[in-house]
Amino acid sequence: MLLPVVIAGGIGSRLWPVSRTLLPKQFIHFQQFGGSLFQNTLNRLNGIEDISQPLVVCNEEHRFLVAEQLRTLGELDSKILLEPFGKDTAPAVAMAALCAIQENPDALLLVLPADHIINDIDCFQSAISEAKKLAKKNKLVTFGIVPDGPEVGYGYIEKGSQVEGADGFNVARFVEKPDLVAAISYLEARTYFWNSGMFMFSAQLFLSELEVYAKDIYEVCAESFAAIIKDNDFMRIPESTFSACRSDSIDYAVMEKTANAAMIPLDAGWNDLGAWEALWKVSNKDANGNVINGDVLLNQVNNSYIQAESRLVAAVGVEDTVIIETADAVLVSNKKSAQTVKQIVEQLEAKKRAESVSHTKVFRPWGSYESLMNTDGYQVKHIIVNPGESLSLQMHHHRAEHWTVIKGKGVITCDGKEISLGVNENIFIPLGSKHRLANPFSESVEIIEVQVGNYLGEDDIVRFEDQYGRLEKP
Repeated sequence: MLLPVVIAGGIGSRLWPVSRTLLPKQFIHFQQFGGSLFQNTLNRLNGIEDISQPLVVCNEEHRFLVAEQLRTLGELDSKILLEPFGKDTAPAVAMAALCAIQENPDALLLVLPADHIINDIDCFQSAISEAKKLAKKNKLVTFGIVPDGPEVGYGYIEKGSQVEGADGFNVARFVEKPDLVAAISYLEARTYFWNSGMFMFSAQLFLSELEVYAKDIYEVCAESFAAIIKDNDFMRIPESTFSACRSDSIDYAVMEKTANAAMIPLDAGWNDLGAWEALWKVSNKDANGNVINGDVLLNQVNNSYIQAESRLVAAVGVEDTVIIETADAVLVSNKKSAQTVKQIVEQLEAKKRAESVSHTKVFRPWGSYESLMNTDGYQVKHIIVNPGESLSLQMHHHRAEHWTVIKGKGVITCDGKEISLGVNENIFIPLGSKHRLANPFSESVEIIEVQVGNYLGEDDIVRFEDQYGRLEKP
């Protein structure tokens, strides 16, 4: 049985300002790709024989995003493994392998990052069939992308001799990201492939090789797995043990050291969407080579990627340019410099600015809220609570709140009293009152919330009851 292990960590900072800590690129619904990258990763597994429901490894903060996107695909039996913090791919896959062998000692793992694009699904699935043959020969298989240019942003794999009885090759060596001269020589040699970060191997073999080549990681992961916490649909890796694990990738920890590494060539229209230029390359373009999303007007613009989310964007007389507009930030960059957007995110983080973490619209397990105005002394939010969902029973030390229902109806609890409110009805929540908004009805309820107080941060919440497991640990 083949177990897909989808690695859904990371924040995709090179795709800021669309990709942010609380809503990274793998969960965003890019207009040109239909569903999210995460959902598309799962969809391209449809039709593969002898494959089980996926195991998703993600950050604790993204657990409800993952659960909701799995639910919309009907993947109700999928397992979700929660990391308290990212430690790169070697520990993540080690934890997944330990989970897998508990149920099936002979499990094969298909390790897939959640943020890749693959256009030729038939080719991809054929490569998986070939990889199975190698994995059953006790090979640790990676997928090498057939290069279409001298790319300096990827690591490379040099193929060795062909593996007998399969359309794959032993790995001669892994190569770090090259300079342009080396990348051109790799392309001309036709024996080098881009390192995709996708793998297939026996869970048992990976763990045994990890124990040999990165014993410290293996031991911490084994200890963490023994203490794993099962919570409804989630398996939580305990922070107390996992914090001792060092960060390392599968490549560095195992693949570059093992004698059992093999590679399947893959020419399937692959892209890891590492930056805005990559999105431009894989998107449909107009007659002038432009990719346009949203309310955009152009005059004498060529070979550019321009996206508007909340207002009109107009551009005149530019080329090879990226312009990305969101409700709270605008990025303007030369297309070739888009890889360095990460340095802007680092500046935002150093200044502790919210624009690196979240959008004005923030998704929660119960729905979403969007900040409409935030200034000294008051804040205005648009809050949506989905059918059957509820905010936690909570109170605030520093703010009072005024709620007005603008759509649907909800049930409000305030200091033990319940009241049902409909459109154009309102309630005042005094500072220090225990309160909650619930929606037991069949349509969403939407309210405008006006917060008034001397501190309006999201951490001014004391929860007393919460159905989503967000109560403070004693």
